[in-house]
Amino acid sequence: MMTPEDNVNQRISARLRIERESRGWSLSELAERAGVSRAMVHKIERGESSPTATMLGRLSGAFGLSMSTLIARAEMQEGKLLRRENQPVWRDPQSHYLRRHVSPRSDLPIDLVEIELPAGSDIPMPASSYALARQLIWLQQGELVFIEGDTRHEMKAGDCLELGPPNDCRFVNETKQSCIYLVVRLNQAVS
Repeated sequence: MMTPEDNVNQRISARLRIERESRGWSLSELAERAGVSRAMVHKIERGESSPTATMLGRLSGAFGLSMSTLIARAEMQEGKLLRRENQPVWRDPQSHYLRRHVSPRSDLPIDLVEIELPAGSDIPMPASSYALARQLIWLQQGELVFIEGDTRHEMKAGDCLELGPPNDCRFVNETKQSCIYLVVRLNQAVS
């Protein structure tokens, strides 16, 4: 029997293939642009492997999209109201990081995403996943260490951080309890 997470992974796999094919890219070209193996891209597109958060960050970055936009394109219907029970949820199969897309799909250039980061997690994201965007991280619960290049930001509940220019980064939860934060992403138009 297929679980809701299996359905999400299937839709993400199909969306990755659609994004690649709409650009006229081969599997090899996407793999090269994302800095991952062709075999892994092939497995993900066929639904034989669930992508990790880091892998989705690399693939979406290769397309010039945020991970939020990629998942929203796979999951969401049009409409101004997106009820909590209809918000797309994705769980990283490796770290069990839980990502909920909160903002409705619209022509507004903003994404609002809620993340629950389990205790002891360390999630790297490539700079390419932040291209063409400005972002804020607003910590709702717990503690978060955000490492942006060589800069370490130690955050506590209520803190809000504006990210600098795209840089390789890591989301780290050094505590024994989950933390919850919101990512507010202002997408910039591609010129």
